[in-house]
Amino acid sequence: MAGVQCKQWPAAGPEHRIMANPMREFVGRPQDMDHIHHHLFHRYTERFSKSYSSEEEHEHRKRAFIHNMRFVHSRNRAALSYTLALNHLADRTPQELAALRGRRHSRAPSTGQRFPTELYSGLILPESLDWRLYGAVTPVKDQAICGSCWSFATTGAMEGALFLKTGVLTPLSQQVLIDCSWGFGNYACDGGEEWRAYEWIMKHGGIASTESYGPYLGATSSELVAQLAGYATVEPGSAVALKAALVKHGPVAVNIDASHKSFAFYANGVYEEPRCNETTALDHAVLAVGYGVLHGKSYWLIKNSWSTYWGNDGYILMAMKDNNCGVATTASFPILA
Repeated sequence: MAGVQCKQWPAAGPEHRIMANPMREFVGRPQDMDHIHHHLFHRYTERFSKSYSSEEEHEHRKRAFIHNMRFVHSRNRAALSYTLALNHLADRTPQELAALRGRRHSRAPSTGQRFPTELYSGLILPESLDWRLYGAVTPVKDQAICGSCWSFATTGAMEGALFLKTGVLTPLSQQVLIDCSWGFGNYACDGGEEWRAYEWIMKHGGIASTESYGPYLGATSSELVAQLAGYATVEPGSAVALKAALVKHGPVAVNIDASHKSFAFYANGVYEEPRCNETTALDHAVLAVGYGVLHGKSYWLIKNSWSTYWGNDGYILMAMKDNNCGVATTASFPILA
């Protein structure tokens, strides 16, 4: 019997063979590997419209890209419950990725109300929930090179609460929190906490919309569109309490451990990272907008603020099992006036 020949189609290029078998990269000729790396990095820079100020920076970014590419390919061969992909962050170093995680933990306790979980002990919770389907979630935003995740989580929870109250989805200004809440213990791009942002909003009578405040500091005449009476904290570590809070009050601000590289390059599936179960090291603030089950794995539906290039159009499914990565540890939501 004659062997099968694929004459009508070109053979897979060497870069595809490396993706299928990463070990080939280390046994091939160095000049071939350099050519392949150059080709892959060129395609990456074109896809994400990357440009660099000098040849030195170009080579620096290329080295970071190659390092991250090897990591992504290696993890994807491990048959995990999620897959990784090279995204717009693939030319960043570990130090630069860390700068995106701006949840600044302090020992000072928040003064938020306790979410009365016992009042909802008889509540029949739906099997799944996605507040996006009800129009309660604004489009994914991009915090850029700034550790201001805390401000996006705060405004995201406020936007959802305002929608539930008025039926109107109004994007709220995280920039005003970055610019103005220093006196309450937040540090703009160097990190902050949601409860401190809530305190600032209460002190100043509300928060402005994105449209009225604008992109820069100094819009003193901005109209306040959301007044805050207080905020509530959810029972730490309780998936049932967090589900009830989501069902009754809309999107909830949560803190997670996002320090592992697998989080930076998440693409789809249920993210479960066994190394991030230390709930005292929560370094990133995000927004929980629902929950559900995929292929038998329960998950939280999480909105990030790293643009739609990251994750699944800006979202991630985070495993609910054993409070993985601390999603249910320090959850809070606003109570509108």
